[in-house]
Amino acid sequence: MRPHVLASCAVSLDGFLDDASPRRLVLSGPEDLDRVDAERAHVDAILVGAGTVRADDPRLLVRSAARRAARTACGQVPSPLRVVLSGRPVDPAARVLTEPGADTVVLAGSPGEVLDDLGGRGVVRLMVEGGAGVLREFLAAGVVDELQLVVAPRLVGDGPRFTGAPESVPHLVETRGVGDDLLLRYRFGAPDDRHLAEACILTERCPPSASAFSVGCVVVGDDGSVLGVGWSRRDDPLDHAEEGVLRDLAGDPRLPGATLYSSLEPCGQRASRPDSCATLIERAGVGRVVYAWREPPEFVALPSGVAQLDRAGITTTHLPRWEPLARRCARCAPQ
Repeated sequence: MRPHVLASCAVSLDGFLDDASPRRLVLSGPEDLDRVDAERAHVDAILVGAGTVRADDPRLLVRSAARRAARTACGQVPSPLRVVLSGRPVDPAARVLTEPGADTVVLAGSPGEVLDDLGGRGVVRLMVEGGAGVLREFLAAGVVDELQLVVAPRLVGDGPRFTGAPESVPHLVETRGVGDDLLLRYRFGAPDDRHLAEACILTERCPPSASAFSVGCVVVGDDGSVLGVGWSRRDDPLDHAEEGVLRDLAGDPRLPGATLYSSLEPCGQRASRPDSCATLIERAGVGRVVYAWREPPEFVALPSGVAQLDRAGITTTHLPRWEPLARRCARCAPQ
């Protein structure tokens, strides 16, 4: 299956990725550079174009020692696979080839062909960092799932611009200040895909556990607005993701028309508390549930939570396309 694609870039107020000088202009402040490093630590591969390698000579490594150690603790290599998109050989002295810390592959082809190749290599989550041509190509191909666009409080005036594809329809999911910069986070695709992917990414926030899965959950109203989000062990070591967000929304009159998105099938039985998540969903009156991964019978002999929901007349939808993303951080510690 093709990887989940995160496109990441920083632009000036007038839409430039860089200026026209031969030296790279760093637009983001230190807080955002640290945020980008955290995003790198959460992916399986980082992709740039040959032009970026020639102009910037990046290492494309996770900088934080703590984040590298956390990846190692999850059974990953310290830094993600480095991918250079190029139709001709890359300078053998480039740091992306010579600096230790991660493997590097040089690939050529369309975005779809590159994603198929990386999927075959086990890449579940890919971060595309540019430059301008590569970002435009991936956006135009319609293969970007998430765009993180940082706006820096600077006017550049001339240089490469950030441009996408006119037919792309981004949906804003988060606006957040990062130091002096502004992060705009968008998702692409159909509503079920956007919200379920968001639930899968929330697994990265779960405190680690040796005896429970990490699960993310998003509840969306019938008007498309996000009513609440949750993740395993968010407020209490015994909390399930669905449990936490439904507790936040207790008594909310919008729940009967809402859809609950969960990275893992809601449990039909649990050892830690008397009510399963399927029971809590039924009691809350939620009308629909969408999930990525069927719960494996690893910790207890499970009756099906989905079967219980179906008996209660709650519509359930399984989207297995997102299972690799849901499973990817099921046991990982936050970074």
